[in-house]
Amino acid sequence: MARTHDDTWDLASSVGATATMIAAGRAMATKDPRVLITDPFAEPLVRAVGLDFFTKMIDGEVDFSTIPNASPERLQATIDGVAVRTKYFDDYLLAAVDKGVRQVVILAAGLDSRAYRLDWPAETAVYEIDQPQVIEFKTSTLAGIGARPTADRRTIPIDLRSDWPAALRSAGFDASAPTAWLAEGLLIYLPPEAQDRLFDNITALSVPGSAIATEYVPGIKDFDADRARELSAPLRELGVDIDMPSLVYAGERSHVIEYLRAKGWDVVGVPRADLFTRNGLEVPAPDDDDPLGEIIFVSGTFGS
Repeated sequence: MARTHDDTWDLASSVGATATMIAAGRAMATKDPRVLITDPFAEPLVRAVGLDFFTKMIDGEVDFSTIPNASPERLQATIDGVAVRTKYFDDYLLAAVDKGVRQVVILAAGLDSRAYRLDWPAETAVYEIDQPQVIEFKTSTLAGIGARPTADRRTIPIDLRSDWPAALRSAGFDASAPTAWLAEGLLIYLPPEAQDRLFDNITALSVPGSAIATEYVPGIKDFDADRARELSAPLRELGVDIDMPSLVYAGERSHVIEYLRAKGWDVVGVPRADLFTRNGLEVPAPDDDDPLGEIIFVSGTFGS
């Protein structure tokens, strides 16, 4: 089903199912003996969502060699991609708080468990923004297994298409203090004008010393919908409601790095292939890579 301006979802459907897919990748990366990341909460969250395919995948009960357009090599490339992405953003956040930032905002937090699993300095506030049902699901699921946040976790149950800056302020956000912003795996699900508005809002709420991290996906401009639908067809046949062409907003949009620089951010980009190499992983072969193509990971600081 195509996106609409007021669509909603849970974690088993639409954009929400992509959050569960990434969490399943984190769960499998956590089991990997190379241990690039450790996310002990990814697996229980995925199990609680209840999508049978992802549960079986975590349990090693899916034979990818028998699934069309899938293979063990493609699966490993996907898991490795989730691992290097997660580590990049983990490292970014920890570096920000190491420099004294004590206010973190995670936009479209989904099943992100960083407020529970990272070693935050005392008095760090982590704000999580997402749709109300997504926030409630994660909060209740983690409470149910006895998990406790390692920071002052403050949830903002609001859609990013609404007035989230006002809701953020109401939750105690201090716009006069430096903030570490995280927009992970989000931009391709926003219309081009909403991407610009997101960065405009972030900039308006930031002071010098603030930090930002996100991604730039050049391939969204000429996104191959037919190829993406072909690759995701087996998932839909197995009961996973993920049809990427209907979820993303393809076509022209602002260049993330250039737009942020014009707003006063000093940002740099790192190609995903470089992250594979940095972490001692084999760069995926083209046939095993993401249909969106190369992804550029972006981070930097605001002001002087």
